[in-house]
Formats: sequence, C-alpha cells, structure tokens
Amino acid sequence: MGDNQRQVFDVSMAIPSHNVSECVDDDGRLKRTGTICTASAHIITAVIGSGVLSLAWAIAQLGWIAGPAVMLLFSFVTYYTSSLLTDCYRTGDPISGKRNYTYTDAVRSILGGYKVKACGLIQYLNLFGISIGYTIAASISMMAIKRSNCFHESGGKNPCHMSSNPYMIMFGVSEILLSQIPDFDQIWWLSIVAAVMSFTYSGIGLGLGIAKVAATGTFKGSLTGISIGTVTQAQKIWRSLQAIGDIAFAYSFSVILIEIQDTVKSPPEEAKTMKRATKLSIAVTTAFYMLCGSMGYASFGDFAPGNLLTGFGFFNPFWLLDIANAAIVIHLVGAYQVFCQPIFAFIEKWATQRWPESYFITKEFKIPVPGYRHPYKLNMFRLVWRTGFVMLTTVISMLLPFFNDVVGILGALGFWPLTVYFPVEMYIQQKKISMWSSRWICLKMLSMACLMISIAAGGGSIVGVILDLKVYKPFKTTY
Repeated sequence: MGDNQRQVFDVSMAIPSHNVSECVDDDGRLKRTGTICTASAHIITAVIGSGVLSLAWAIAQLGWIAGPAVMLLFSFVTYYTSSLLTDCYRTGDPISGKRNYTYTDAVRSILGGYKVKACGLIQYLNLFGISIGYTIAASISMMAIKRSNCFHESGGKNPCHMSSNPYMIMFGVSEILLSQIPDFDQIWWLSIVAAVMSFTYSGIGLGLGIAKVAATGTFKGSLTGISIGTVTQAQKIWRSLQAIGDIAFAYSFSVILIEIQDTVKSPPEEAKTMKRATKLSIAVTTAFYMLCGSMGYASFGDFAPGNLLTGFGFFNPFWLLDIANAAIVIHLVGAYQVFCQPIFAFIEKWATQRWPESYFITKEFKIPVPGYRHPYKLNMFRLVWRTGFVMLTTVISMLLPFFNDVVGILGALGFWPLTVYFPVEMYIQQKKISMWSSRWICLKMLSMACLMISIAAGGGSIVGVILDLKVYKPFKTTY
C-alpha cells in the first residue's frame, strides 16, 4: 500500500465516511488551509530578509541610475519566473494533476534524469548557505545592540570592539529549539511574526535615512556610484559585480516557492492563489527595497555601510536602533526555519525510506505540553539530526563571518539555476512550447542573460572573500 493510500485509510478509520472528503485533499493528505495572506507572509519572510540591509551599499557601488534599474530588473525577472514555477506545482492538469510537494519533486516529475540530482544539490546547498548567512546577520545585529549602548554610555569615545562568536552561539541555541517544530505548515505563525519584524526594521532604516537627508538638506551620491579615487578601478569593478549579487540575494525565494504553494488550500487552484501572493509580495518588497536602498545611499553617499543598521552610519537615537536590530534578530530566527524546513524534510524522508524498521528513526514519543490539547511528538532522529545541522551552520558562520561577500555569493549561486533556469525549462516542457518558436527563443535568451549576470556577480563576491581572508584569523573576528 502506497503512502498516500495509507494516509487516506488511516484518516477514514477515524472519521465517518461521508466526512472523509471534507477532511482530506485529493492526495489523501489533511486539508491544506493556506491562503493568499499566509502565502504572502511566507514569501515576505523569505524575501525581506537580511538582504535589505546591504542594498544601500549595493546602490552606492552602482549609482543612482544603475542601482534602482538593476533592482527593478531583478524584481521583474523574479516575478515572471516565479509565475512560471507556480504552474509546475501540478504535473499535467492545473486542477487535478499530480501534486509536486517540493521544488525537486517538480523537477523530477517534469524534467527527470540528471537534472533532478543537479537541482537537489544546488537547492540544498543554497538553503544551507542561506542559513549560514542568516546566522552571521543575526549575530551582527545582536552585537549592534550591545555596541550602540556602549557608544551611548561612552559618548562615542570607546570603540566597543567585541567578538561575534558568543552571539552566533546564542542564535544557534534558539534555532536548535525551534527546529524541533516538525513540519513547514506548523510554522505559519512564525512567518507572520517574522514578516511584521521585517517591516519594522526596514521602516526604521527608511525613517532614519529620511531624517538624515532632511537634517543635512542634501541628497548624497552620484549617477555612477562610488568614484574612482575613493576606490581603485579594479575595486570599482569587483564591488559593482558584488553589488549585483547582493541584489540577487535580496530577491531569492523561488527555492522554497513550491513548498509554500503546497500549504495553499484549493479551490481556487493553487497556481492562481500563488501568483496573486507572489505579485503582492514582490510589489511590496520592491517598494521597500527602493525606499530603503535609495534613502540609505542618499544619506551616506559613497560611504554607505555594508549593513545599514549595524555599520554605524546611524548612531542616534540609540534606542530606536536597538529596536530595529532586535526586530532583525526576531525576523531571522523565523526566516532561518522557513529556509531550513525543506532540508529537514528531505533528509528525514530519505532516512525513513532507507531504514523503515529503525526504532531510532521512526518511533515518536508523545510528550504532554501544558496548555495544549495535543502532545508534542518527540522523534529521536529529528532531535539529533536537526541539532547537528544547526551546530554545523553555526560553526561555519564563526569561520566565515563576512556578511556582504557571503550574501553576494549566495545570490549568485542560487539566482540563475533556481530562480531562472529550472522554472524556464519546466515551463517549456509542461506547456510543450515548440523549439525555435518565438516564445522558446525569448525564454532561452532570458535564461542565458541571467546566467551571465550570475557568473559575473559570483566572481565579484569570491574576489571579496579572498581579499577578506588575507587579513582574517579563524574564530578571532571582532567588530
């Protein structure tokens, strides 16, 4: 008996037969309850992440013309390819076709072959990298709270240097606890809290930028970005390429789009709901990105910090900076879980299929939780594996705490294959678009152009990491 059949059977044993169809979906799983609101919250949690904090720096490298233009370009490409990807949630018929529960399932069902392994490797590497990036960003924000208070108490006389390691460990401990939440659909509340937090710190960053521009009465910056002289010509090129990678990272959520779509109820068909949620989310985030990045650049010009709220471009009011950085930490706590759940689910599904008789892997212990009707189901394999995963990302973060460079590499690594190539290839296959037709040519040209952008952005970020490593000692980073 297959998994889906077993699930229908188990449900129907507990529920009167006339109510079975009301409680389960067409694949035998419990009714999905996701809406445009919850899907948008998941997307906004994933998109308005730590990437927003580097946008002022990115625009400073590119200037007033290229900076906003690149941002708009990425928003249009991301929206278009995400719309193509939503049509791949079901194979064949958009209403009754076979569901694909994950991004990799969609590739397996529609493309098959070696592309499945390539997609899985890239997707999980990207998610793993994002979890490292978020650990770095959260620790920097926690330190910024401590440092802003230190600056305030010393009147700016004490440089307040401190190590990021204890803060990374604190973040890791909190993620070990939260990672024991079993499934993606059980963290919707975490996504809503995280989405609210993302608006909080983005809004504060925007407000401080506007206040600084109003106080000085000038818009800083230039049409072409940071000037030769402030940096060398070679640095200008590498920084510009890295800035493109940072902007690409700021829009990376396609990697978990299918997983989010699998939480959405139907009718209406899931693709329609997801397209509306995607359009709403990208419109909101692009508006925020434009405002935050532009006002940060207008405030600081060529000297815009790599992280707007922790680079200490702003010093006062220190309590408002503390609120903003606390909001960043809370948001990243939730965003880490949103991005890691697909990895957790993949490994646990594989282990269950590989060792179905293992007591350690399959046995669940019911632990009563005060105030809750349902007991918590403790699984020893989940406890050990997820704890080990969080510990590994924390240790790597302590080894490579370069926020801007890591963000740029992750953006370059994930943008072309996951946001453009696979959605385009699956759409062509799914819709049976004939080779060399005008639509086929346009889609292929889009994919090739994005590949060139990804290679260039990745090169710029790798050069940045190499330069950082020349003056870096492992586990000795202070700010």
